[in-house]
Amino acid sequence: MAPAKPRCPRESKAKKRERALRILKKLEAAYPEARTELRHENPFQLLVATVLSAQATDRSVNEATPALFARFPIPEALAAATPEEVEPYIRRIGLYRTKARNLVALARKLVEEHGGEVPRDKKALMALPGVGWKTATVVLGAAFGVPGIAVDTHLARLAHRLCLSRAKTPEKIGAELEALFPREKWVFVHHALILHGRYVCTARKPKCDACVLADDCPNRHDA
Repeated sequence: MAPAKPRCPRESKAKKRERALRILKKLEAAYPEARTELRHENPFQLLVATVLSAQATDRSVNEATPALFARFPIPEALAAATPEEVEPYIRRIGLYRTKARNLVALARKLVEEHGGEVPRDKKALMALPGVGWKTATVVLGAAFGVPGIAVDTHLARLAHRLCLSRAKTPEKIGAELEALFPREKWVFVHHALILHGRYVCTARKPKCDACVLADDCPNRHDA
């Protein structure tokens, strides 16, 4: 059975920020090397892997990308392909036909408009096929160190359970989290909370007894 809908007690902005900073210290101790689990060697590979990860697990993406990157190592190679040539490499990933079309179109736009380089501008990234706000924020943070808290399902769940945000959309959740944590820690917070959501504060059976954030979580099982 899934946990009950999170309940959040009244809390001043100052108290919430104090709690957020305590959470940050605990995350830093628990996940000092937090980073994306998508395997990549350069910004182009990270961009492709992040596009593929939408509605798919990182594990399935990591299983597919070695052969994909061996066949299409640079944007120019992928831009010269057809979606039908890409599909066999990503067939086990959800929505693979749509993603194959997006990847080819994305690569062509990189070559035609950006000299084969991944842009460091969010608007330019979001203009690429298959790239939305979350993907652009992830790539900018992981590849270029540009501060930002991208929100996926894990992070949204934790933001609600920890009562750090009550917002509904990823963009608004991200903005509320960014208001609580130091700017230089935004990329770390993104990766650390995802890891915590993936392995500890899981959707159906959160491991509250093993959670380093339990003392600062209004929705822990023994609250």
